[in-house]
Amino acid sequence: MTAQRVPGRVGVGASGGRWRRLAAAAAVAALLVAAAGVGERAPGDGNGGASGRYLEQALDLMEQHSVLRDRTDWPRLRAEARRLAGRAATTADTYPAITRTLEALGDRHSFFWTPEQAAARTGDTQTDPPRSRRLTGGAGYLALPAVGGSDRTAQDYVRRGREAVARTVGDGTGCGWVVDLRQNSGGNMWPMMAVVAPILGDGPVGAFVDADGVRTPWAVSQAAPLLGDHELPWGPGTPVAAGPVAVLTDGRTASAAEAVLVAFRGRPDTRTFGTPTYGVPTANETYRLSDGALLGLTGARDADRTGRLYDSPVPPDQVVPASPVDIGTPDDRTLHAAEEWITARCT
Repeated sequence: MTAQRVPGRVGVGASGGRWRRLAAAAAVAALLVAAAGVGERAPGDGNGGASGRYLEQALDLMEQHSVLRDRTDWPRLRAEARRLAGRAATTADTYPAITRTLEALGDRHSFFWTPEQAAARTGDTQTDPPRSRRLTGGAGYLALPAVGGSDRTAQDYVRRGREAVARTVGDGTGCGWVVDLRQNSGGNMWPMMAVVAPILGDGPVGAFVDADGVRTPWAVSQAAPLLGDHELPWGPGTPVAAGPVAVLTDGRTASAAEAVLVAFRGRPDTRTFGTPTYGVPTANETYRLSDGALLGLTGARDADRTGRLYDSPVPPDQVVPASPVDIGTPDDRTLHAAEEWITARCT
C-alpha cells in the first residue's frame, strides 16, 4: 500500500477465530505485513478465472468479513458492482468495479491490489529504521517510521530498532521517553510493537474487536509483544525503566501507527502531543484472489486497554500544530512541548 492510500495491517485477521488461528501459527507475526505481514487467505472454492465468478467471490468476501457487514445494504451494493462491471471479459475488467465497491463500503481502509501491485508491495522493501537518542534533558527519544514488505524487512526493522533503543539506554537515559509516530503512514504494526514494547511496559495494551464483538487481545510480556496468548517471533527487547511517556502524532500517523498509539492510550503517566491522526485505527486481513490480486478488508476496530474502540482520527491530549519540515529540528514545537511535560513529571 502506498502512503497516500494509507497502509493497513495486512494479515491481521477479519474475525476472532481467524486471528486466533493466525496467532497459533509460528509465522503469524512475521507475516503480519502492512499491519502485520502478508498473512493472506486463499479463497476456499476457487473461481476458475471466470470474470463473473471472480467479482462474486470478491463481493462474498466483503459481505462475510467487513467490519461494516451488518450496516451495509448488500443487495444494493452488489447490484451496483455488477452494473459497474458490465460485460467484463477478464478478471482485470472487474478491478474498477471492485475498487469502487470498496470505496462505497465506506470504512476508508479496505483496499484492492492488482497482481502487479501485490508482487511489488509484499517483497523486500527499503525501509527507514527506527531512530533513538538521548534528549538534552535526559529522556529517551524513539522515532518509529512506517514499515511494510516481507518478513526479512520486518526482521531488519526490529533488529535495528532494538539496537538503537539499547544504545540510548546505554547512553544513560534519565526519566521518560518520547515516542514519535509523526509521518508514520503505517504498514506492519508488529515490528513497531516489538521495538516499542519495553516502553509500553508489561500487561494488556489493546485488542482487535470484530463486527461480532469478539476480541483478540494485544499484550506485552517481559518486553515482548503478544497477539492473543502467542508471543511473536522476535522475543524480548531491552528492558527500560518505567516513567512518563509522551507520544507524538500528526495527520499522517495512520493505520498500523495508529494501532501503536492506541496501545499507549490508557497507559499511566502518558500524554499525547501534536495533531489528530489520519483516522483509520482499524485492522485489515488480505485475501488472495485467483489471478494473484489481493483484497484487503477491514475486519475489526482497534481498542485500547480500557476497552475504548477507535475507528476515526485520534486527537492528542495536547494540540501542538507544527510544520512537517520542523520535525527533528530546533523549531520542533511538538517535541519541545513533550520534553517540557516529561521534565515537569521527573522533577
